[in-house]
Amino acid sequence: MRPLNKISVALGLIVLLFACRKDVQLDEEQLVGLPTPYSVAVPPWLDTLLLPQVVPADNPTTVEGVALGRRLFYEPALSDDSTQSCSTCHVQSHGFSDPLAFSVGTNGAVGTRNAMAVINLGWDHRFFWDGRSESLEAQAHDPVVNQVEMRNTWPEVVARLQSDPAYVDRFEAAFGTRTVDSTLVTRAIAQFERTLISFGSRFDRYEYMGDSTALSTQEIRGRGLYMRDAKCNVCHHAPLLFDHAYRNNGLDAQPQDGGLGVLTGVPSDWGRFKVPTLRNIAVTGPYMHDSRFNTLDEVVAFYANDVHVENPYIDVHMGAWLLGEVVLTEQDQTDLVAFLRTLTDSTFLTEPAFAAP
Repeated sequence: MRPLNKISVALGLIVLLFACRKDVQLDEEQLVGLPTPYSVAVPPWLDTLLLPQVVPADNPTTVEGVALGRRLFYEPALSDDSTQSCSTCHVQSHGFSDPLAFSVGTNGAVGTRNAMAVINLGWDHRFFWDGRSESLEAQAHDPVVNQVEMRNTWPEVVARLQSDPAYVDRFEAAFGTRTVDSTLVTRAIAQFERTLISFGSRFDRYEYMGDSTALSTQEIRGRGLYMRDAKCNVCHHAPLLFDHAYRNNGLDAQPQDGGLGVLTGVPSDWGRFKVPTLRNIAVTGPYMHDSRFNTLDEVVAFYANDVHVENPYIDVHMGAWLLGEVVLTEQDQTDLVAFLRTLTDSTFLTEPAFAAP
């Protein structure tokens, strides 16, 4: 290579080096003020059992977004008369469910389905008893405008939040904009809800952490029934203790509430409802979509004795009942209820980070 060419190459490399250093400097400058990525803390044993949470590409979980979502979850200004928030019907001490059979709206209107628990929903795909929302963001949108719930309008909610300088600052920190809109409100709430994880029950200590003393003899027997003879594990399988399906469990011979069938119009979907998690089940009653059972004893007795196998659209997963294979004595039922109570995660129910800010 000629000397002139060597000099040209060297100069070119120097220019390229400085250009690259300048690009890095610009990138670092652009990073200043961006939201801080948030990693949902899960126990080490869970890594091999579950895939990562379902997080939309346009709504990554961040520290600032979670903090904003937590505040909005407890914000009564979302309702028309500023008396109710998401937390009104999703109470932490009750596994973020409603202890009332049916939630009561701001004008006294009463709903027709029990408010579902908000637990580990970052791993779920569809929401509400009938599956009408396909994301946590979409789920957070509806109660605000529902006429038997918060009875508000999104323009009014946005106006209230936009007029609060503290909220404007929080939206800027979380999303890089001082302009509030309904999309950002629901994104923030969804971020907070994805942090509501519960894997700290006595069942988890026994099942995954090697603590053989975590369950009593009766509870261990109940666990065996749950996993085998009682067939609970068919639909409520670990570690989430729910599946992503909508099932007809034979509650009635002819269901009055069509559930998924109302949404799809498909006859075979009539009476199908979302399979809820059994985590913290001892504190999330009453039970079933219509709150017909007040106690776990009543729920277990239904599965032991009263499943309507004549229902024409009963789920295929209820095959053991169709074949008469589920036979539970009174002692079996008592032991099964005892096991279900081991699914309570007292830390989740009292965790300060999940409470009102």
